[in-house]
Amino acid sequence: MESEIVKADALNPRELFGGTVHYEIPVFQRPYVWTEEDQWAPLWADVRRVAEDVVRAADDDEAAERAGGHFLGAVVFKAKSAIAGDVTRHSVIDGQQRTTTLQILLDAVNAAVSARGHEDEAEALEELILNKANRFAGKPERFKLWPARSDRAAFEYAMSDDHGVWAGDDHLIVEAHQFFRGEVHDWLAGVVPEGEIEVGDEKARVRALADVMQTRLFLVAINLTAQDDDQVIFETLNDRGTPLLKADLVKNWVFQVGEQVHADVETWPERFWVDFDDAWWREEISQGRHNRSRIDIFLQYWLTMRTRDEVVTEQVFREFTNYARPRMPDAAAAEKLLGELRRDANTFRGFGQQSTDSVGGRFYRRVVEALELASTTPVLLWMLSENHAIPSDQVSKALAALESWVVRRTLLRRTMKDVNRFMVAILSTLDDVAPEKVGDIVEAYLAIQNSDARSWPTDADVVAVLPQVKLYGNVRQARLRVVLEALEKQLRSGLHEDITLPADLQVEHVMPQGWRAYWDSNPKLSLEAAAERDRLVNTIGNLTLVTSGLNGTLSNRPWTDEETAALVKATGDLKGVGKRSLVSKFSLLALSKDIVENHPRAWTETDIAGRSEQLARALCQVWPGPPSLSPKAP
Repeated sequence: MESEIVKADALNPRELFGGTVHYEIPVFQRPYVWTEEDQWAPLWADVRRVAEDVVRAADDDEAAERAGGHFLGAVVFKAKSAIAGDVTRHSVIDGQQRTTTLQILLDAVNAAVSARGHEDEAEALEELILNKANRFAGKPERFKLWPARSDRAAFEYAMSDDHGVWAGDDHLIVEAHQFFRGEVHDWLAGVVPEGEIEVGDEKARVRALADVMQTRLFLVAINLTAQDDDQVIFETLNDRGTPLLKADLVKNWVFQVGEQVHADVETWPERFWVDFDDAWWREEISQGRHNRSRIDIFLQYWLTMRTRDEVVTEQVFREFTNYARPRMPDAAAAEKLLGELRRDANTFRGFGQQSTDSVGGRFYRRVVEALELASTTPVLLWMLSENHAIPSDQVSKALAALESWVVRRTLLRRTMKDVNRFMVAILSTLDDVAPEKVGDIVEAYLAIQNSDARSWPTDADVVAVLPQVKLYGNVRQARLRVVLEALEKQLRSGLHEDITLPADLQVEHVMPQGWRAYWDSNPKLSLEAAAERDRLVNTIGNLTLVTSGLNGTLSNRPWTDEETAALVKATGDLKGVGKRSLVSKFSLLALSKDIVENHPRAWTETDIAGRSEQLARALCQVWPGPPSLSPKAP
């Protein structure tokens, strides 16, 4: 007989933790494992976003309603038998990580708000953290939540009002509380990342954050009775079924609206939606820290492109309805919007099939895939959309400028934290711009940026800085490979063969990272000189491309045949063959030919520095910098 779920509601913290309640995490549950990168930072970003929307809404009730909230996921609780005078007890069957994190966040917000003197808001928040009755003092029941055994000491420490230095081992609960409290304090104090603008005054921010923490965070809470088999339900929730996508919610809403406006919805699946239900669109792919379906990713980028505003994953359905509702007043308007959506979806699906000889295909392969800057996708989609009909020369100019901006900032190790908002800003500059001027406007807009978070590095910046930058180890190999492949094509003259580069070339150090094996001098380098060499071997002047087979063969062997014969105990065909000879024999790349032909006796630090400058200048030709703001590199 199947268990009966007696209640399933979307509850906010006020509804979840109000009253005298006590949620217990069973001893068999795993310990707290959430981390800053994967959960805390994204959660705080979402909470802050909603709070800032509330601040901006001010006294406008309609705007405040549109600010919405943030959905945290689902939890399963099981009610325990009630005892008069006791807390109302629940066992946390599923969702202990998010429930624990929510309590930590509530307490961190309470601590930061209280420390800044906002006692009314702090008191309201404390009601969601502690059961204040004297009969619970000093007992686990004083907390609204009591964690698994291995987390209890850290939880009590983190949630106490006045604690000293944590004396235990490193613990994620303690770190989570410190992280949230620091982030909340900075935001309330008006400390914002470079390139962002402070929203409201402190009083408005405190009110908004208290509102969000009490009423605008939502958990789908499934409440079981004492008779329900919680283990069966836990396994069912986690092991069976297919999760509902944002696109499924959008589809249902769209067809409901279609019926309301008396459209011929019987024809809509075939005309507008059937393709979205195939395996390609529903396949989950890596997107930042998470895996998401392609259709949900597309809808997020499409809405960002259309609304000229950041759209976060959790808000896709809400943002779609907000955007589409006023644009679907009748059947004709609804079909017009769906037709535009369908055409943009076809463009999105075609990104990966475009030739790398096309400007769109090249941008997608280099920037979106290799450099992993998917946040540029809304701009790429806007440029290539059939709905906008931008002339090809203007598409080329816009995407070439943006690609240069991305590559130069990536190689010079400039921050990319602001890139999502910057893409929205670029799209906003294109409102009411004639199609034949789009590329000019994008290029000019990139060129006038002067903040550290958005500036377009000049040729002088590249030539001065790039030779000093440690690239290998700081920039992923896939990104370095794209840059080196582009430099290879730039270095080829009309006399070179026109060859297609293999897809699996690997980045190789000319002077090996393990240079101490065979490349040290006699006497050996000083500590300072060795440290400088360690830096230089990872700069662009010491990098090239080779096949995987040649890469393994080259290893750390000396440069010349004579050194190899004297130092390396090897047998077979490669006995006594130095690195220079192997590269000369097996590599066809212009990127390597200059090295082996012009450095027959040695490859030194001076050679690396000279080649770094040469490649920096070549890079300025591959990816030209901002027009008129910087002269060509001398």
